[in-house]
Amino acid sequence: MEDLKIIVNPPKSDWKSILARPQGGQLPDVSLVFNGITNSGDAALKRYTLKWDKVALQKLWATEQELAEAKVPAELEKAIKKAKENIEKFHLACIEKNVKITTSDGVDCERLSVGIQNVGLYIPGGSAPLFSTVLMLGIPAKIAGCKEIILATPPNKRGEVNPAILYTANLLGIKKVLKSGGAQAIAAMAVGTETVPKVDKLFGPGNSYVMAAKQRAFLEGVAIDMPAGPSEVMVIADDTSVPEFVAADLLAQAEHGPDSQVILVTTSRRLAEKVEVALAKLLKELPRREIIEQALACSRIIYVPELKEAIEMSNIYAPEHLILAIENPRAILSELTTAGSVFLGNYSAESLGDYASGPNHTLPTNGAARAWSGLSVKDFSRTFTVQEVSEKGLLNLGETVEVMANAEGLQAHALSVTLRMESLKSKA
Repeated sequence: MEDLKIIVNPPKSDWKSILARPQGGQLPDVSLVFNGITNSGDAALKRYTLKWDKVALQKLWATEQELAEAKVPAELEKAIKKAKENIEKFHLACIEKNVKITTSDGVDCERLSVGIQNVGLYIPGGSAPLFSTVLMLGIPAKIAGCKEIILATPPNKRGEVNPAILYTANLLGIKKVLKSGGAQAIAAMAVGTETVPKVDKLFGPGNSYVMAAKQRAFLEGVAIDMPAGPSEVMVIADDTSVPEFVAADLLAQAEHGPDSQVILVTTSRRLAEKVEVALAKLLKELPRREIIEQALACSRIIYVPELKEAIEMSNIYAPEHLILAIENPRAILSELTTAGSVFLGNYSAESLGDYASGPNHTLPTNGAARAWSGLSVKDFSRTFTVQEVSEKGLLNLGETVEVMANAEGLQAHALSVTLRMESLKSKA
């Protein structure tokens, strides 16, 4: 805890350096992995799984029996089903409606939405098997109507997938579970193998190798969900917040990994000091203490005298998660311009959003929240427009197009309309 000190009312000239994220260095080169998968397919996938996951796979895919027989404790089963219910409710409510409008007399235009045909969902399964991410990715994919859904996750040393991941996949009706992780799983879904279909879009979090592989996949013509990196949270707090709650939220995010970042910005010196004490106390009780301490080394407690400064600091930082542990937090929502997901008040723990409240926990990090949004059904869909022009519509709009096309020097564009108009006029 020696590294987490209170920074008192820093000048704006220092904000950039204070809010700097941990530097993870260059992403690893995954070219060899992609080349191996491209040239050797399933054999390379098994070879890489043996090399990095230390397991010799006989079968790359979970069997129907493995999916059907996957069990979790009754208490966890109940929790997963409750989370599923909330996530489905929220995402169903966020579906964009198809649009149909007559822009001019005789000119009808539509925008229709369809599910992306083939999607790949990456689920980390190492020290923290994220079955919650199966819900967050699988539910909107199902709602969007994606035709083929592949779920990839690393196996354990016995070649088995975590039962909670299998149970949740089966609950959602996802039947294709690839026993592979890391860059090799991303490469297999990006280029295709004998048994792994090439997908149209990749989703899901992962380590630096997974991130690098997703970027390489994009160069291969496969879409990806968003720029995503180490997890982060910013808490804005005042004298009305509860120090232990704030400390617990910071610790919860820090335990994701040593490169996570947590920041408290507060208008109360008293609160800053109490949070510092609470962090030290609560940290002693946590099994992932070593990971948390590494994350806290790149984290901050910042005191500013005015709430407006805290808001400005947040908008500059663009946090993945933003907790407003202040009096009347809803009053400042209109002043926020960058954040992945916002949590209002003392009882809106960020962990609720990670698991069960409803909105997606797959969010933009590393400042990407300035332009990117959290995942929704929209990300698993694509839209296309439809235009239908009647004879009357052509006569109403044709001259406008002729004038514009000729002005741009694109006479063939004008001709395609002129010929049709002349044809109609000859019939009159």
